[in-house]
Amino acid sequence: MPILSTVLWLPIVAALVLGFFPRQAAGAIKGFGFAASLITFLLSLGIVSGFKEGVAGYQLVELAPWIPQWGISYSLGVDGISLWLVMLTTLLTPVVLLSSWNAIHKYPKEYVISFLVMEAAMIGVFLATDLVLFYIFFELTLIPMYLVIGVWGGKNRIYAAIKFFIFTVTGSLLMLLGIIYIGFQYMHATGRPSFAIADLYGVGVTPYAQTLLFFAFSLAFAIKVPLFPLHTWLPDAHVEAPTGGSIILAGVTLKMGTYGFLRLVLPYFPDASIEYAPLFIALSVIGIVYGALVAWVQPDMKKLVAYSSVSHLGFCVLGIFAMNQASIEGSILQMVNHGLSTGALFLLVGVLYERRHTRMLADYGGIAHTMPLYTTFFVIAMLSSVGLPGLNGFVGEFLILSGSFQTAPIATTIASTGVILAAIYLLWLVQRVFFGPITLEENRKIPEIAWNEVAALVPLIILMVWIGVHPNTFLRKMSPSVKQLLAVVKSEDRGKVMFANARPGANSTHAEKGGAR
Repeated sequence: MPILSTVLWLPIVAALVLGFFPRQAAGAIKGFGFAASLITFLLSLGIVSGFKEGVAGYQLVELAPWIPQWGISYSLGVDGISLWLVMLTTLLTPVVLLSSWNAIHKYPKEYVISFLVMEAAMIGVFLATDLVLFYIFFELTLIPMYLVIGVWGGKNRIYAAIKFFIFTVTGSLLMLLGIIYIGFQYMHATGRPSFAIADLYGVGVTPYAQTLLFFAFSLAFAIKVPLFPLHTWLPDAHVEAPTGGSIILAGVTLKMGTYGFLRLVLPYFPDASIEYAPLFIALSVIGIVYGALVAWVQPDMKKLVAYSSVSHLGFCVLGIFAMNQASIEGSILQMVNHGLSTGALFLLVGVLYERRHTRMLADYGGIAHTMPLYTTFFVIAMLSSVGLPGLNGFVGEFLILSGSFQTAPIATTIASTGVILAAIYLLWLVQRVFFGPITLEENRKIPEIAWNEVAALVPLIILMVWIGVHPNTFLRKMSPSVKQLLAVVKSEDRGKVMFANARPGANSTHAEKGGAR
């Protein structure tokens, strides 16, 4: 069975089937959508079980001609850089649909279909090994997220949805021009067309062209992260989006930006990446500190968590542009960690909002007395986000900071203050909301967290602890691919240090050997 295609297209098939469901059958629609997403997750476990450790290149490769005269193919593969991001996507989608069970009453069929299509598009981004296919999936994610914010969002949802769309599509169009240029450069150099991602590593361009292409691609991914100062769309999108939209937006969609830096920017434009790394390190450090300080003064819980994403994703970008084994492995792991902890925080804020219809810190206080189970979940997710040793956030931040310190000690020292600030604003949030006396009568009667919300949170909590205690479960599968990436970026003879062994279509014996040539 072609496991990658099955995991990729099952949500699309389920979305098409849902189109035939009567709109009034809300329970059946939600049940079918959740079942389809859960089956997708269970099938995706087959990717992990079939993934061989010690192999740097793409595995479980699937290849079929699509537009052969232009060298465009339907090609899928997974390596250590993309593996855990695929799993994060397939995990968070059923979490969203389960946690939204009692919260979505308007157009439930369209809501579920939007998330299934979005799941497939995000999986496609992480699995695509053809540059055109990557771009198609990258852009496809915009449509369902635009609808989720614009239809099921808050009062200013239209403004937030349009701002989100304009920001992200602008950067993407510049990337499209870069993709076309690189493809034609390859055809001119070799005499044959190809848009295979691995074929295009090492394509020769002038230093001036490489700089322009570097910024064209980087702008698209920096907006998606979002990196300071291109972050302004994110707080609006998070605040107006429904809870499920915020979980997926923070948990997976933002990671397409950091993934793009690793998959395309560093290996395609190594000289420019090295030259402009100090710029991106500086911007990431500014984002870390700025996001933390702005989160500290937010009166709205959801906006506080939104700005914390700006800060936390800054650590991921810092690790990427520090360009060493520890920092990049920490960055990849932290992408997963952020999806778990911040996804859980957005889910928990949504739980409280559904009961009290307010997210203002001033409207709460002492609710640990009335919602002890909910409070327990919130404190664990908060400590994960803070980076408490023994939980997942600590491992990712430690690797990023220890690796980055080797490259940029001053910048890393400044960035480490973001860890302290995160503890301040999140502990302040917990103190204001959960402890102290109950001052408002409404807070004495808040219903405890429901069974479906508990079921959605439990796997996230388990993974927070598992990664904190056994991080090597995740790290050892990504290490060979990170070593290969660094070999491509830092090699003095990049024409020979290629990902040729990882190319779709390479024979399996050769592909399993891994390593850069």
